[in-house]
Amino acid sequence: MTGSLAGIKVLDLSRLLPGPYCSMLLADHGAEVVSIEDRRFEADNLFFTSLYRNKKHLSLNLKSDEGKSIFSQLAERCDVLIEGFRPGVAARLGLDFATIHERFPAIVYCSISGYGQDSSWADKAGHDINYLGTSGILNLIGPAAGPPSIPGIQIADIGGSMNAVRGILLALLASTQSGKGQYVDISMTDSLLGFLSLPHYFYGETGKAPKRSDELLSHRYGCYNTYQTADGSAVAVGALEHRFWVQLCGALGIEEYADHQFDEQRREEIIDRLGQIFLGKSGREWEQHLQGKDVCCTRVLNFDEVLDHPLFREREMIVEVEEPDGTTTKALGIGVKLNSTPGSLRSAPARFGQHNKEILHGLGYSDAQIEDLKTR
Repeated sequence: MTGSLAGIKVLDLSRLLPGPYCSMLLADHGAEVVSIEDRRFEADNLFFTSLYRNKKHLSLNLKSDEGKSIFSQLAERCDVLIEGFRPGVAARLGLDFATIHERFPAIVYCSISGYGQDSSWADKAGHDINYLGTSGILNLIGPAAGPPSIPGIQIADIGGSMNAVRGILLALLASTQSGKGQYVDISMTDSLLGFLSLPHYFYGETGKAPKRSDELLSHRYGCYNTYQTADGSAVAVGALEHRFWVQLCGALGIEEYADHQFDEQRREEIIDRLGQIFLGKSGREWEQHLQGKDVCCTRVLNFDEVLDHPLFREREMIVEVEEPDGTTTKALGIGVKLNSTPGSLRSAPARFGQHNKEILHGLGYSDAQIEDLKTR
């Protein structure tokens, strides 16, 4: 299987999560990706191996003349360049968009940063929690009392990555008409603003700013809430439409609440009653009890259950892959399903610097020259 992006060559100069996740998505759909990192980063222990599937990895010192020469030879053959340095670093390395575009005008150049390339916050350091806080999203997560809760996933990093993929694909599409690449400036904080679409809508409708754990889609009503079960697990109730709420009330034997779904006077009473009811069975018992009933109620799965869930096996979102040592491990699958040009897991995650010789041989370097570069 070649994938929709077969023939597209990508150089990825980024590290950590946002850039490598972006280039992994491109690689999953057939792009030929070479990830480049300075070996001095190897000791940081922040090389997230699973993000390097379907890629090749080259360790390269971009501050040296030889490193820049090798990079230039690779850039001459590539279609997309991704970097995730703090704004200004690429220019100091002589690898900024203006320099690259002058030499290789067809390249789509994507920069991923916290606050964008040209903002007054461009130089400001940050991580996922900071971008979430600045965007206001963090203020909407967690219980009403106390400080906000940090989500267990990197929403800004992944959201920025996905926007980067969209930007790159849009620029590649435009280049089919113009023959020229362009600059894709991705701010992870910008990317989070799209997640505020519904809160922004409701704010416009009501004039009231959203409050943590006190909104239509966040714990204010019993019909859209989470409840603990007898075994310490939880269920998620999403009976937002009235027909689902009526059916849930019938399934739980509380028909008297069917016409009071959004009754402000009985709101807390309904939440408390549902809380008591769900404590009467385990999560699995509730799953069985509500099986086949159209009520928008599901068990909250733990991580091990997700990795073994038949739904994700059926959807090939949890797959078995063979490691270089012959062992098998579970990997996350490909979320975009295409019937004619599907993505695929073609190779195990690359190790740091694994493809140095292969890539340099492809540029015409001899074993002796490669060994000399490695020594120096």
